Amino acid sequence: MTENNLDHVIGDLFDKMGRLRDSGVPSLELHEVGTILSISSGIVRVSGLPGAGSDELLKFPGDLYGIAFSLEENEIGVILLGDETKLSVGDEVQRTFRVMDVPVGESLLGRVVDPLGFPLDEKGPVPYEERLPVERDAPEIMDRAPVREPLQTGIKVIDALIPIGRGQRELILGDRQTGKTSIAIDAIINQKDKNVVCIYCAIGQRMSSVAKSVTRLHEKGAMAHTIVIVTEGNNSPGLSYLAPYAATSMAEYFMEKGRDVLVVYDDLTNHARAYRELSLLLRRPPGREAFPGDIFYIHSRLLERATHLNEKDGGGSLTALPIVETEAQNISAYIPTNLISITDGQLYLSPKLFELGVLPAIDIGKSVSRVGGKAQLPAYRTVAGSLKLSYAQFEELETFSRFGAKLDERTQKIIRHGRAIRECFKQNEMSPLSVSEQMLVLLSLNNGLLDTIPLSKIREAENALCMATQQIPADLLKRLLSDQSLMEPDSNRLLEIASEALRTFTYSEQNTTEPTS
Repeated sequence: MTENNLDHVIGDLFDKMGRLRDSGVPSLELHEVGTILSISSGIVRVSGLPGAGSDELLKFPGDLYGIAFSLEENEIGVILLGDETKLSVGDEVQRTFRVMDVPVGESLLGRVVDPLGFPLDEKGPVPYEERLPVERDAPEIMDRAPVREPLQTGIKVIDALIPIGRGQRELILGDRQTGKTSIAIDAIINQKDKNVVCIYCAIGQRMSSVAKSVTRLHEKGAMAHTIVIVTEGNNSPGLSYLAPYAATSMAEYFMEKGRDVLVVYDDLTNHARAYRELSLLLRRPPGREAFPGDIFYIHSRLLERATHLNEKDGGGSLTALPIVETEAQNISAYIPTNLISITDGQLYLSPKLFELGVLPAIDIGKSVSRVGGKAQLPAYRTVAGSLKLSYAQFEELETFSRFGAKLDERTQKIIRHGRAIRECFKQNEMSPLSVSEQMLVLLSLNNGLLDTIPLSKIREAENALCMATQQIPADLLKRLLSDQSLMEPDSNRLLEIASEALRTFTYSEQNTTEPTS
């Protein structure tokens, strides 16, 4: 009997069993069983299973599972989702007749799980409402709506100069230890009480660093709206490969119910390395920098699922913040270049700024949002409009001034203003600012109210401005947060509040610095 005939016979048997089961007639269970041929690091080769499909979930002894990934003529290359030391050559493998899926639902909020949905937080089993496949088609173009509503991170330099909209994909990249994860965690913390579900996906991270991030989320009360998905560095590469897709499916459950979701992938460098390991073990030919040719595809099909749905489909959104690590500030390397071309902008963190204490260390010149001002509130856009140009002029002049040239008064004024901007954009971790606080600070900055304050005192002046936001009338605050532009009377009222706060601050400073008699 030929192989084609065998497939046909097996198919007929399963069809007949299905008809018998549907008619209520008891029948024998028929299993399609294969055999393990070889085992390597995270990869199992299986013979048999002629009816297995691509991405089908296969069951191994000891409640281990794998994904049929490479379908060849006489064998299947399977990505194992667990510890291969529990398996032996010759063990049986069974089909499950379903693709890889993950549990989704409200009950996952506040939990720490692995990509298969198993708990890692010692809080018992995770109940779930349904399961969704990890690989799903991205929404069609006609199902998408423009990105116009802001996703406030609470970080002034991002919300003012490189705004992120709900449904956008904004890449965070930089060298090791430059604060990439801190920005993402702060963005999650700032979504508290904003009806935004957050998913933090840690891919191949050290458990100590993940525990630190989870502790920060607990301290700020952000775990109530957050799901944490974790794979450690010593987990199988299959789990690291699966993690971001599982996180996206969990996010899509909420998006399809009309809610806004923020997903952080930390980081896709480890995801690419895990996929390279799997591909080379499956003997796929490597290309540029030893990555397989479809490395672009695995990230593009992941990030294309981030979008803002139109009102007909519920109006939900999925915002993606992928993180990628650069080496020696080389943003033109293969993986960073791929992700820059896939996403809608990038936040570049400079190690030089980090060493100088400019935190967050975002290089404004190399960072961009391709959605831009469309992702800002109209009133906020008016306040933050000219800051990026002013800062760019300042950076050019500051470099020139280091040569000791004599500067005219206008140039000195630009430099003083630029230094105030740079100092004002510094911000501590886990200290997100509300929209009204940011607007009052930026309005004061734009109008030169902070230029005469010593740089060492700007942080205290900013705190005084934040306290003054309590004096903003409720009707004015409502207009600031609406889709209305900032009118001149409202702008003047805000400037009055800011000027009074800074006068009080300056007076108190003078009193504290006067010598006692």
